[in-house]
Amino acid sequence: MATAETAGTINGAGVGIFDRAHTVAKAGFNRWLVPPAALCIHLCIGMAYGFSVFWLPLSRAVGLTAPKACPDITLWQELFTTTCDWKVASLGWMYTLFFVVLGVSAAIWGGWLERAGPRKAGAVAACCWGGGLLIGAFGVYVHQLWIMWLGSGIIGGVGLGLGYISPVSTLVKWFPDRRGMATGMAIMGFGGGAMIGAPLANLLINYFKTPTDVGVWKTFIVMGVIYFIFMMIGAFAYRVTPAGWQPDGWTPPSEKKSMISEHNVHLDNAHKTPQFWLIWWVLCLNVSAGIGVIGMASPMLQEIFAGKLIGFPDLKFGQLSPEQRTAIAAIAAGFAGLLSLFNIGGRFFWASLSDYIGRKNTYYTFFILGIALYALAPTFANMGAKALFVIGFGIILSMYGGGFATVPAYLADMFGTQFVGAIHGRLLTAWSTAGIIGPVVVNYLREFQLAAGVPRDKLYDSTMYVLCAMLVAGLICNYLIKPVDPKWHMSEAEVARLQAASASKEAAIQHGSFGIGKGGLDIRAAAFWLFVGIPLAWGVYKTLESAAKIL
Repeated sequence: MATAETAGTINGAGVGIFDRAHTVAKAGFNRWLVPPAALCIHLCIGMAYGFSVFWLPLSRAVGLTAPKACPDITLWQELFTTTCDWKVASLGWMYTLFFVVLGVSAAIWGGWLERAGPRKAGAVAACCWGGGLLIGAFGVYVHQLWIMWLGSGIIGGVGLGLGYISPVSTLVKWFPDRRGMATGMAIMGFGGGAMIGAPLANLLINYFKTPTDVGVWKTFIVMGVIYFIFMMIGAFAYRVTPAGWQPDGWTPPSEKKSMISEHNVHLDNAHKTPQFWLIWWVLCLNVSAGIGVIGMASPMLQEIFAGKLIGFPDLKFGQLSPEQRTAIAAIAAGFAGLLSLFNIGGRFFWASLSDYIGRKNTYYTFFILGIALYALAPTFANMGAKALFVIGFGIILSMYGGGFATVPAYLADMFGTQFVGAIHGRLLTAWSTAGIIGPVVVNYLREFQLAAGVPRDKLYDSTMYVLCAMLVAGLICNYLIKPVDPKWHMSEAEVARLQAASASKEAAIQHGSFGIGKGGLDIRAAAFWLFVGIPLAWGVYKTLESAAKIL
């Protein structure tokens, strides 16, 4: 079996274009081509964060100029109605579908991804995410919410899960010397996807809307096609390392000093170790605190600072006129945009820093600094210190993003690189859980406080202390993480058997000229980075343009 596959790889025959064997890198391949390939996929699926841009237009898809409301309609009836407009709250369930299905699909198909390779997984993700948008467009066109949920939410959610984890294993193997930086570069794309997608969606909606159509279904079609093309480019650009490859001149760090294991733990055993579940809780608690704030960023700034945002420091939120509320809503949108920039920047900054200070110390920083900033948030609010409040939450959101980008390297350190993509997929169920815990805690605490008659500018004080408690629990979990017990390590013979097919291919591949080591980018790599960098730069510009209103 290995001989036939090897012959197919060497002679260019007998191996399918999507097969893993077809993606083994040849001599002279530049490893810096892999991160922009991952960005092609992550910048597309990251639009999941920006889907709220569709809610208001969709909430008046029937009424056109104003929502055609049916006050007594149930959520079940909303799924099938063609005569009533959908409520924004009902549309918001799309977020839950996105992140629950993302975690579940990553857990279910993570093991398949390791066998099939990143190209096949990336191509399936492109079909699911792009195709899901096309099905969602049909659901909008016929005004059937269940079809939109099925297409964009469930099928698209599978694309999110597979697309999210597709580059992880590949990147940590190409960059054993910079695991955090490599995964940070790719995963920052998921945070940046909404920066590009949301303003693009706005432009398309305004272009397609007519007196009889809000323009959303056509926007879905255009974006679905664009995303499919970009994601397929990324999938075809993926290359995997030959078994046993490592950068020229690189020496693995001391295992005792770095907590970076030289051994591998099998996928079937990883979840049996306490380390897996401790890291699961570390991610879940860090994300729960951050995701709750993301969902309430806009109303939180408006209710806490109210008139202070527009030069009327004595006006509470309830005293503002409709025009003044419109003005502060625009400022709050800038705040949300600014937080997205911190989210993206944090993914690269903290993950890269973890290469120097270690993954465990990086998470210590997240929790200790996060506890301090959440605890100080009510003080900043009472002082009316808008700048400190905004900067504080910017740092918090940078650590939220940094947690996502650092955890794949943390898993590789603990469990080795052989199954890290699949293990990461299973760990992402922590994200699904956090996607429920965080918003529920923040939203229900807010409603409870409102019912108790708490003034709007004090609504979030208790919430911040609850989030502090979450981070304290996360800090304890991180402290308890120790190296994996050697009884779970795979033997060299087990690893060799798994790599047997790849080992025979290596004989036909010249080593020594892979990648560029510590050199600069070559022309091809620079062009690929420019290809993904231009839309990202446009998204940053549009976000800064919106965020400038907060000043």
